[in-house]
Amino acid sequence: MKKNLLAIAFLFAGYTAHSQILISLIFGDKLNSEKIEFGLDGGFNMSTINGLDDAEFKPALNIGFYFDFKFQNPALSVNTGLMLKSSMGAKGLPVYSLGNPVLDEAFTGGSVTRQISYFNLPVMMKYTLKNHIYAKAGIMAGLKHNCYDTFLNTFNDEDDLNYKNKIRKMYHPLDAGLVFGAGYRLLKGKGINIGIQYYFGLVDVCVDDSNPDQYNRAIYLNAGIPIGK
Repeated sequence: MKKNLLAIAFLFAGYTAHSQILISLIFGDKLNSEKIEFGLDGGFNMSTINGLDDAEFKPALNIGFYFDFKFQNPALSVNTGLMLKSSMGAKGLPVYSLGNPVLDEAFTGGSVTRQISYFNLPVMMKYTLKNHIYAKAGIMAGLKHNCYDTFLNTFNDEDDLNYKNKIRKMYHPLDAGLVFGAGYRLLKGKGINIGIQYYFGLVDVCVDDSNPDQYNRAIYLNAGIPIGK
């Protein structure tokens, strides 16, 4: 587990460093001013689907960019942006029939991991204290761009078998809900933002009204790196 977390940290650091150099060369210092702060944002999230039996939290990575639009009061700002790579879903779901006897037999006793990928747009009011701790709250809307189940099974504790089943038509294209967060700004308020966010979906994302309502839930552990400052 520790090795995986270290690998994620190094990958994100490398990606953001190269992205910062590229964006800075293209736009220079125009991305940031006294009223606007722009940066890259990304990290690790855990999600589940409330309303699905046996649903467990599914880990994933996310990455995107953010803007802070500042008010005359320096403690207040509007925090927004776009998560370009962001997936929700759940793991540990029970296996269901694929309509193929061979596949059904192969995955008997296995499990299903559901992934619903979104472009997520949060809009939050942000309040920063003098000690550089901040809190924020608002709404987040998501546009679905991919959706599938991964069937998993293990044989003899060595060989893993997996199969992807597209379920795009099972879920609505849009999601929306409330989002709350808190964090800390390093280097006396001039460095990286380290924060945690919780997303509470309010929209039943499942198309089939005969099924129980299903709502996305997610926890984000992210780092925001300002560009051009």
